[in-house]
Amino acid sequence: MASRFLLALASAVAVTAQAPFQPFPDCDGGLLATNQVCNRTLSPPERAAALVAAMTTDEKLQNLVSKSQGAPRIGLPAYNWWSEALHGVAYAPGTQFHNGPGEFNSSTSFPMPLLMAATFDDDLFAALGKAIGVESRAFGNARYSGLDYWTPNVNPFKDPRWGRGSETPGEDVLLIRRYAKHLIAGLQGPDPKEKQIVATCKHYAGNDFEDWNGSTRHDFDAKVGMQDLAEYYLKPFQQCARDSDVGSIMCAYNAVNGVPSCANEYLLETVLRGHWGWTGKGRYITSDCEAVADVSLNHHYAATNAEGTAMCFEAGMDSSCEYEGSSDIPGAWSQGLLKIETVDRALKRLYEGLVRAGYFDGKHAKYARVSWKDVNRRDAQDVALRAARDGIVLLKNDGTLPLSLDGKDARKKVAMIGFWADAGDKLSGGYSGTPTFKHTPAFAARRLGLNISIAGGPVLETTSASDNWTASALATAQDADYIVYFGGLDTSAAGETKDRMTIDWPSAQLALLEKLAALNKPLVVVQMGDQVDDTPILKLKGVGAILWANWPGQDGGEAVMQLLTGARSPSGRLPVTQYPVNYTSLVPMTDMALRPSATNPGRTYRWYPTPIFPFGFGLHYTTFVPEFGKFFKNFTTADLVARCKGVAYPDTCPLASLPVRVKNTGKRTSDYVALAFVSGEFGPKPYPIKTLAAFTRLRDIKPGKTAEARLEWTLGDIARHDEQGNTVLYPGTYTVMLDEPTKATIDFTVAGEPVVLDKWPSP
Repeated sequence: MASRFLLALASAVAVTAQAPFQPFPDCDGGLLATNQVCNRTLSPPERAAALVAAMTTDEKLQNLVSKSQGAPRIGLPAYNWWSEALHGVAYAPGTQFHNGPGEFNSSTSFPMPLLMAATFDDDLFAALGKAIGVESRAFGNARYSGLDYWTPNVNPFKDPRWGRGSETPGEDVLLIRRYAKHLIAGLQGPDPKEKQIVATCKHYAGNDFEDWNGSTRHDFDAKVGMQDLAEYYLKPFQQCARDSDVGSIMCAYNAVNGVPSCANEYLLETVLRGHWGWTGKGRYITSDCEAVADVSLNHHYAATNAEGTAMCFEAGMDSSCEYEGSSDIPGAWSQGLLKIETVDRALKRLYEGLVRAGYFDGKHAKYARVSWKDVNRRDAQDVALRAARDGIVLLKNDGTLPLSLDGKDARKKVAMIGFWADAGDKLSGGYSGTPTFKHTPAFAARRLGLNISIAGGPVLETTSASDNWTASALATAQDADYIVYFGGLDTSAAGETKDRMTIDWPSAQLALLEKLAALNKPLVVVQMGDQVDDTPILKLKGVGAILWANWPGQDGGEAVMQLLTGARSPSGRLPVTQYPVNYTSLVPMTDMALRPSATNPGRTYRWYPTPIFPFGFGLHYTTFVPEFGKFFKNFTTADLVARCKGVAYPDTCPLASLPVRVKNTGKRTSDYVALAFVSGEFGPKPYPIKTLAAFTRLRDIKPGKTAEARLEWTLGDIARHDEQGNTVLYPGTYTVMLDEPTKATIDFTVAGEPVVLDKWPSP
């Protein structure tokens, strides 16, 4: 199945479109015009029902898959539901780019979500969502894509080996929820009656590895206790479904507690539609691609494909994503396993979703005027640059950065060495389209008029490989004043279908760095890709600074150079933990438990105590003194809950905002990310080390100036989960810690009895 996935995406990339390929229905003069789906005075459910009622049984069955065939007899065109926009409009079977010069031959390529999350900036998340949503709609209006997109990926990134971790906003559920909240709002648009596009939160649920030690995502059974399930693995989807009205959810390949996700009635009906109330409004569930076949073929949960197919639809799934054809809908129907009521329910949900996106409204749709002029706009390009620059994290600096390259030092020579110093194809990461441009670090340096020299370098090679890079690199660095090494990992290290087995630096890169460091020149390392254990280069005498840049997108080179030269100051924070290299030998990827035990050292910053760099870490070019303002010291659980009258979900009830003041005591203007963690011995043991409860980003704090903010948080942000999965507000002493490492603390007490804020449904 992995090879089929890669072939499908490769075909999507290879087959660019000469002309629009996703026809839309003609409700003005076509065959469909007489159907009430075209009647804009009716409600969306009525319109969708009218369309479904007009279909024959065969037509209905042919439209339960991602590559739906439509119904030409009544004027309903074929529609491909598989479009992608992870960090900009991307290639997919349902999304293509114009081949050659002309409109829709490119889209804005933003950084990967992990780097975007490193900004900890709600306003930026919203701007990103809006920019991607507008461009996605423009592609849809021009028939180069559909109007639904399978983004965002909100699975928590708990294991550093996961190949798709950089597709996510990181390991912390509050950060993921805030990212999802603002991104979905931007993608779908502000109008609750008509969506700009239909966003899809994926992969529901417990999907966070690809292929490890004989297990794959297609046959893995994620055994998760109710506490971890409610507290961690499902919390981002609660945000998507209950709190953010996302239009679609994708069920995952893996099973959860013995039941394949797409056939899991507990996940799809009891929790998603029942407990979270995610019903009506054209909300629908699509499978991941080939997940329906996995139910029988790999999970062996059903005896036949037909039986497994029926199980998925009866459990609440509405569409099967398939490369060519992998479910057995005809067999399920002919054997009486799939009921007509289930088929109609699924189709009504699907087409109501498209009705609510204006699919049937042509020029009358709210977003019908969005076009090519709205793609690659300057404001979107500015957001892409800002996201990269503000997300890049400074991990070490002994004073080497920023480089002195102006005034009398303007002609100092910079040796730019490494595999991505001038390689634009390395910037984008996975699930990408054709970028508007690819500005490498070398490109940006040339544009600044800097005196540079360039040499390549190894990527994943070992020291036993044929060395065709060291001599060139050393020759380039020999007469330079500064050396900037662009290394780390590219997308060949891991990705969809491929996890990492180790988290160490490639040995050939370390060998080259040792030789460069021996030249005794100022040396900066700029690391691409996922986290690796930086211990070897932290210990390497001569490495003065380390920047982590993940995959920074189309303007990544410009972002890096702004930071290296001091035109802007770094202010990103790690959205994940950097683990030591031996972590991979301490816990199998298949162990879903978060809390430490005799066989598990603990996962994420909440439970793992000895990282190389902790979640939330990030240095600056200046110094800050943060402190808390006045805050209430004493509460009772009864009083806090009593203030929530009229709030549908008590866990969303706001707490009094938390005042912070941050003074810039250094010499450079810089942003500052205020992170407030909560710790204490309340609720069930073991107690987490700390938990992120609130954050905000303060912008452009000038030297000598103080910025103030009030951090917003909710009862749910300080609550914990009991073993049954209930969200509980516990009495106790709460310590709030500001920054990583901690720069200030404040305590408050909560008296009274524990109060359940959210009663978790039993399986």
